[in-house]
Amino acid sequence: MKKLALVLLFCSAVSFAQQDAQFTQYMYNTININPAYAGSRGVMSIFGLYRTQWVGLDGAPETSTLSLNTPLNNKNIGLGFSLVNDKIGPTTENNISVDFSYSIQTSAEAKLSFGIKGSGNIFNLDPNKLTPEHQGDPQFSDFRNKFTPNVGAGVYWHSDKGYVGLSVPNFIQTSRYDDNDTAIYKELINYYLIAGYVFNLDRYEMIQFKPAVLAKMVDGSPLQVDVSANFLFNEKFTAGLSYRWSAALSAMAGFQINKSMYIGYAYDRETTKLNNYNSGSHEIFLRFEFMNNYNRITSPRFF
Repeated sequence: MKKLALVLLFCSAVSFAQQDAQFTQYMYNTININPAYAGSRGVMSIFGLYRTQWVGLDGAPETSTLSLNTPLNNKNIGLGFSLVNDKIGPTTENNISVDFSYSIQTSAEAKLSFGIKGSGNIFNLDPNKLTPEHQGDPQFSDFRNKFTPNVGAGVYWHSDKGYVGLSVPNFIQTSRYDDNDTAIYKELINYYLIAGYVFNLDRYEMIQFKPAVLAKMVDGSPLQVDVSANFLFNEKFTAGLSYRWSAALSAMAGFQINKSMYIGYAYDRETTKLNNYNSGSHEIFLRFEFMNNYNRITSPRFF
């Protein structure tokens, strides 16, 4: 069964590979999908995340990401850098991105940011991890260190209480292999809409609530929608649930260790038949921010 699962995963990668990595805690990891997010927190922010998906299933996805984004001395300009390592079955991808944003003040409390993203993807396929009958297939012998550049853009409106963003991280659609009949490892265009808001549930602001949504559209695939509900208690502890439409239910928790450091964890459980073949998915992240007396986040925004 595990061997069959590997084959199914690889076939899925062949058909839909090079789609953007999936994250449950997307509200903290916006820089990976929207370059306009760069610098929006007002401080230099370093973010690291590790996700292991469908534990117990051979060849299941594993994703590691590291990012840094910061405003420049001119508060209207932001810069970002991201590295994403994604492993699925016999394939490994490394994506490096550089982000630039420019913001304009739309009100006393809100800004509208525009961003561009330049990225490069390095793709590898290990033929030794294929089924024996495919290990010598010449069509798989030339998938080592395949480099493809790309460019993306986004727009992001944000205040201390809410945000809305639209983005396309990759405008260029490419194929790793194309024999005029079949294209595999095809990179399709991903469209994202993200939004969220923070509500104070008591007059002392000891309990805060933030619903959020992420919608993703890929040509030829069903619309994917994630909805989440997080609660922040005493500006320290976060707990919530998330639902990926017709796919998974997730539990999330986070803790503000100190003014600069925040740690978060999520556990996903599939709601599809795939649930019978794995023990769930785990995701953990750590965010560190450099703060001083002149720049601080005035409200714990979850984003």
